Amino acid sequence: MTKRNCVLISLALMAALATQVEAKVADSSSGGFTIKHTMEVEASQAGAFQAFVEKIGAWWDPQHTYSGSSANLSIDARPNGCFCERLRSNGGIAHMTVLYADPGRTLRMSGGLGPLQAYAVSAAMTVQFSEVANRTLVDFTYTVGGYVPQGLDKLAPVVDKVLVEAMGRFERFVKSGKPE
Repeated sequence: MTKRNCVLISLALMAALATQVEAKVADSSSGGFTIKHTMEVEASQAGAFQAFVEKIGAWWDPQHTYSGSSANLSIDARPNGCFCERLRSNGGIAHMTVLYADPGRTLRMSGGLGPLQAYAVSAAMTVQFSEVANRTLVDFTYTVGGYVPQGLDKLAPVVDKVLVEAMGRFERFVKSGKPE
């Protein structure tokens, strides 16, 4: 990562810490945290899952990518598949590895997102899709544990803010075809 990107990420983290966000942090300590978010979307289970996986480049915020373009994101939803991002000059980033994929129902991935990759952490994200009265309930959980010098509880609100924004963008994308 370039010095410019490090500075931009640091500024974004500080700005996020300075703002108040509706907390979705289920628990937090210096050794880890869990973020949970639930939403209902107007789509079938299969349609919601497909939008989450196959259209991540259409709804993920480009400000939360290393390349500056969400179009560079992809999820290969099979065991050992990659939530990856293409970079210039044939470079890339493996954001997460798929552990469990049950199309239309469950996607579980392992890995520290964004700046968490630089720390001694282990993380698991589970996204479950279940049909409820012609809509789909999406349960999102991201659990992180490990060592960060300042304590993971200090990073929980920042990660929460990014993920709450991401899930809001996903919800709007499923509803209208546009994440904003």
